Amino acid sequence: MARIEIIQGDITKQAVDAIVNAANTSLLGGGGVDGAIHRAAGPELLAECRTLHGCETGRAKITKGYRLPAKHVIHTPGPVWHGGTHGEDALLASCYRSCLTLAAENGCRTVDFPSISTGVYHFPLERAAAIALREIAAFLETHPELERVRMVCFDERTRRVYEEALEKL
Repeated sequence: MARIEIIQGDITKQAVDAIVNAANTSLLGGGGVDGAIHRAAGPELLAECRTLHGCETGRAKITKGYRLPAKHVIHTPGPVWHGGTHGEDALLASCYRSCLTLAAENGCRTVDFPSISTGVYHFPLERAAAIALREIAAFLETHPELERVRMVCFDERTRRVYEEALEKL
């Protein structure tokens, strides 16, 4: 799919309309991608997130990007992996749909995602990549206003897994 790209890099350095934050439900910062985005955006991001009163797993909320090169941050709490029998797949799919819907509603044309839930939440990477790319491809079919969606992978292994999943679409 020409409008889906896979790159390896630092999501906090991407000059796009929106980056997605793999947040926790408090939206008040944490480790991994979440902590990196909060540090790079500055204290104004935390101040705005405090006004949002958290977010349910599988949903999303949008803020300004502040000191980031991205105009917006879309925060989505992904599911914690509990063996796959607690609705994890559906919740992860909902994360991607919710983020893309918010992006489209806010006039975003370019959106960059991290690999949601595959870090400290232990969602199996191959499974997460297939879900992510399936949801992104399906959304793009009905939303031509989104010009490009990228998966910004933190490391080479993650990038390879997403590239392989994209080839299977």
